[in-house]
Amino acid sequence: MMVAVLALCAVGFAAYRHEAAPPPAPEAAAPAPVPVVTAAVRTQDVPIVLTGVGTVNALNLATIRSQVTGYLQSADFTEGQFVKRGDVLARIDPRIYQARLEQAQAQLAKDQALLANQKTNLARNEPLLQKGFATDQQVVSERAQIAQTESALKGDQAAIDYAQTELDFTTLRAPFDGVTGIRRVDIGNIVNPTDTNGIVVLTQVQPISVLFTLPTSDIAAVQAALNRGPVAATAYDQSGDRKLDTGTLLLINNQADPRSGTVQLKAVFPNAQRQLWAGSFVNAAVTTSVEKGALTVPTNALQVSDTGQFVYVVGADDTISVRPVTVKQRTRGVALVADGLKDGETVVVQGQYRLKPGTRITPASPDQVPDTSTASAGMLP
Repeated sequence: MMVAVLALCAVGFAAYRHEAAPPPAPEAAAPAPVPVVTAAVRTQDVPIVLTGVGTVNALNLATIRSQVTGYLQSADFTEGQFVKRGDVLARIDPRIYQARLEQAQAQLAKDQALLANQKTNLARNEPLLQKGFATDQQVVSERAQIAQTESALKGDQAAIDYAQTELDFTTLRAPFDGVTGIRRVDIGNIVNPTDTNGIVVLTQVQPISVLFTLPTSDIAAVQAALNRGPVAATAYDQSGDRKLDTGTLLLINNQADPRSGTVQLKAVFPNAQRQLWAGSFVNAAVTTSVEKGALTVPTNALQVSDTGQFVYVVGADDTISVRPVTVKQRTRGVALVADGLKDGETVVVQGQYRLKPGTRITPASPDQVPDTSTASAGMLP
């Protein structure tokens, strides 16, 4: 009887342990692929561009002042008007200067009549001298008077030229093609050559120049480009995103600034659309050469760490590896890679924030993945 009870207890305990044992844990699921945007490493010809901050300067700028004193009779321009060389800008009362001119002309006529009379007398007395009816002193005196009057005629002509110049100065004309500024004096006011403000400032805007600086280390490349021929220059707005005009590099300044280690350069732009205004700041870029068959990636592919720049490279099995790269230039959204990549490889350009070595990825469209690049896509080289 005792044996039977013990057997029943053993069976019951075994059944309890079987019911209380936990079910086996399921195997861990593989992580889902990370959606990213990718791009291929491309081989292409890349212009080598050097960029500096500069200031727009007018090729010519003139303060239109009166060179004679008088009251301002008229202002024949509209503020902000584009004028051609020789166009009348203002007129000063000419009556005083017209009278001076006529006075000088009258004096010339008087002396011309005197000279004619003196020559007539000399022509009459020279034959009489040979016959003894005139004295040497009389003939010599008449010749001296003629010489004196001829000198007076030269002075009369100089006085006429001076008076004519003063009269011409009463009409102020544009010395070059340009745009007028704000009128600085009203009609009816007395103007004179000592007025510091003048009547208006005329600025030449077509063409126009840009003065900008580059590091002295870049000047050798620029000089070599100039030796080969014209060097293209491009002006962008202050953000570096919008192109304003395309022109030509004119010169490199003849000395560097030892304090900043930079050299000033000057470029000229046609400014046909008048996008460049004197005094404004711009970014100027010059193309010094073209690197043939260069490896390029979008600048969004570049990431920055404590050790330098790197990219995420997509392997054949859609897994990620980290690749350090050496970048020679970044311009207009394209990075020129000097070392670290091969043609045809695929890199991640968007969605890098969830990646690490070995992560599996899946391609996605740009609007499905946030842009988290840590490298600038701007113009800076």
